[in-house]
Amino acid sequence: MIALTLREVARAVSGVIVAPADLDPDTLVIDGPVVTDSREAGPGGLYVARVGEQADGHDFVPDAVARGAVAALVTRAVDGVPSVVVADTQDAFAALSLEVVRRLPDLQVVGITGSSGKTSTKDLLGTVLATVGPTVAPVGSYNSEVGVPLTVCRVAADTRFLVVEMGARGIGHIEYLTTMAPPRVGVVLNVGTAHVGEFGSRAAIATAKSELVAALPAHGLAVLNADDPAVRAMADVTPARVALVGEADDAQVRATDVVLDDGGRAAFTVHTPTGTRTVHLGLVGRHHVGNALAVIAVATELGMPLDDVVTALEAARPVSRWRMEVIERRDGVTLVNDAYNANPDSMHAALGALARMGQGRRTWAVLGTMLELGPESDSLHAEVGADVVAHGIGELLVVGDAAASLAAGARDALSATGAPEGADLPTPATRVRQVADAEAAQQVLAAELRPADVVLFKSSRDAGLRLLGDRMAQDEEELT
Repeated sequence: MIALTLREVARAVSGVIVAPADLDPDTLVIDGPVVTDSREAGPGGLYVARVGEQADGHDFVPDAVARGAVAALVTRAVDGVPSVVVADTQDAFAALSLEVVRRLPDLQVVGITGSSGKTSTKDLLGTVLATVGPTVAPVGSYNSEVGVPLTVCRVAADTRFLVVEMGARGIGHIEYLTTMAPPRVGVVLNVGTAHVGEFGSRAAIATAKSELVAALPAHGLAVLNADDPAVRAMADVTPARVALVGEADDAQVRATDVVLDDGGRAAFTVHTPTGTRTVHLGLVGRHHVGNALAVIAVATELGMPLDDVVTALEAARPVSRWRMEVIERRDGVTLVNDAYNANPDSMHAALGALARMGQGRRTWAVLGTMLELGPESDSLHAEVGADVVAHGIGELLVVGDAAASLAAGARDALSATGAPEGADLPTPATRVRQVADAEAAQQVLAAELRPADVVLFKSSRDAGLRLLGDRMAQDEEELT
């Protein structure tokens, strides 16, 4: 974090300093890591003691100090530890985040939201911007009221770009996040059905996502997906300039001639106000075309020449784990671990990538439940099952009882074609199986995988398929 004295922290968060009598709050400097997990504390750092359902962070203040933290942000004093005492540590953490941003007037803050693709896009943008200046982007999917200030507090005095991923589980959440890290550039990727069970409707999700661009200043830029009507309509709620990106004819940053290579990586022609270039991505999946267009719009807005943006895009590789992570096993099996999270949109995108990668090879879709879809959960799972069949995936392995409707949707789609499961046709029909859990799925895969197979793992995080993918990535001798 940028260097702040204990006194400056207290003023920023409207807190009261409680410290040993011989300590001068004006000389105690906090310039190390700001953390909410005492195990991540380090020299010169600040420990934020949050109170959660499972643990009280105040119990871990001594551990944080032992690891090098010089002060704590608390709601009650801890003996012998320099502290700033506040009524609510979350509110104080948000205020501290805002103070950090305010102290760096030249910092360019970019906010990214969307129902899917947020993490991949912030990784891609962070990689591109880092080629021209010090850049901070979230670790993993730090996109909550805790993750955002943790990300902000990683900036240093020389940080030029701050990329902030913003998620939401209700109306007002993103608006709250923008008060911690006010963005000048905002990106809305899409409005899908992720968390529709919590929001109640896709329209409510759109309202929540629009809070990002509504918070932009008049001199800012809203980067909106021209191919998603719900996102395109957000041009009406932002005071900022608007850049449409996508494949629509009126998109200012537009992709044409999109093709996928045998590895599922996209190439396309991008048309921008400053020129036209050919782009070859190193990331798997056609959906990354839209992500890349958003990155191009942001990076050129922030002063990068188009040629430099394209060069950096082409060199970019996956950063965060379990997001279209491709592993080539020694026995020739290709694993695609995309099981950090899942919603219908990302499921369909991953299946499209699997079908492309698996041309001429046997393909497996190992799929688990998608959470938080509300009353439409069964029908949305069934649509994914039907999509497996439509893509000609050879093997569907459904994991867990909660995903039963996914298997049912695949079987219904097969029944509609009149082909029995696994039939030896010019395009083989999908074989559908359901197992109780990830351990049972591993047994099936260990027994039946053969060289050249391509296996996709995809589910919501709590289904645990990302860990199954990790186990299957071990040497094949250990799996038999």
